[in-house]
Amino acid sequence: MADMETRNRRKLFTGLVVNIEQMEVRIGAKGWHVYQIVRHPGGVGVLPLHDDGTVTLIRQLRPAMGENLLEIPAGRLHPGEEPADCGRRELAEETGIMAGSLQPLGLYYPSPGVFDEVIHLFLGKGLTQGASEPEQYEDIETARLPLAEALRMAETDGIRDGKTIVALLRAGRLSR
Repeated sequence: MADMETRNRRKLFTGLVVNIEQMEVRIGAKGWHVYQIVRHPGGVGVLPLHDDGTVTLIRQLRPAMGENLLEIPAGRLHPGEEPADCGRRELAEETGIMAGSLQPLGLYYPSPGVFDEVIHLFLGKGLTQGASEPEQYEDIETARLPLAEALRMAETDGIRDGKTIVALLRAGRLSR
């Protein structure tokens, strides 16, 4: 973390997935300002790219948005878990797909103004299909479509999920 002077740190909320912390932060000559930060363990997303140039995305309900979103398979990191291990686990759980290799697509910060969440992205290749085992609370439908079509959807309003847009655009750059 960059050099940052803070004071009066306190936890406001401890939840199932996130915690909320409040603190004062010195902003250079502008003085002290109160910030609230949502603490999240981080996550991983995998874009599975099949040999025929198609990708498998998932459609699932996102209660915060009140709609079903088309996304890459993804999930939350367990404490101490390596991102690639999390990616393999989530890909298999949500789609039944096993990846022979995971190529890093970098990471990104979904909402750095309020979240400390970091999402690691991978391109999955050498895919084999098995049976999915979603979490008890997940109702997931898979959708397989050409990478070019998914890229068009990411460039318009067809795909609205940030991690999916970033993964598709980065993977599209690699495939050119």
